[in-house]
Amino acid sequence: MIDHTGINVSNLAASKAFYQRVLAPLGYTLKLELKNAAGFGEKAGNDPGGDFWVSAGLPFSPRSHIAFHAKSEAEVIAFHAAALEAGARDNGAPGLRPHYHPHYYAAFVLDLDGYNIEAVYHGTAQSRHG
Repeated sequence: MIDHTGINVSNLAASKAFYQRVLAPLGYTLKLELKNAAGFGEKAGNDPGGDFWVSAGLPFSPRSHIAFHAKSEAEVIAFHAAALEAGARDNGAPGLRPHYHPHYYAAFVLDLDGYNIEAVYHGTAQSRHG
């Protein structure tokens, strides 16, 4: 339903480098750079600008929550590790969140500006054992 979205960041260069590292385990890459913005999207995606943008500006208040789709629990774990290595603060280690639904597997971090960033895998009972 949503074609693209974005956030304002206090340091575009730092946030661009951060998201390049953090989104790589989810198959995302830097798709387009403009003077005051950078667009990220799936490597195999057909949108040349991407679907997630960071733009130079005053960060939103209150900070937004953004969840990125993962294709496996392993991707969620890799996202979380990459984010912590890139300077994020832990906001929820990888694990099941059954209060959302029985197979909701996610991890949460606070990015360089304090946005709550999540990677989520909507698995199945079979995916947990195979």
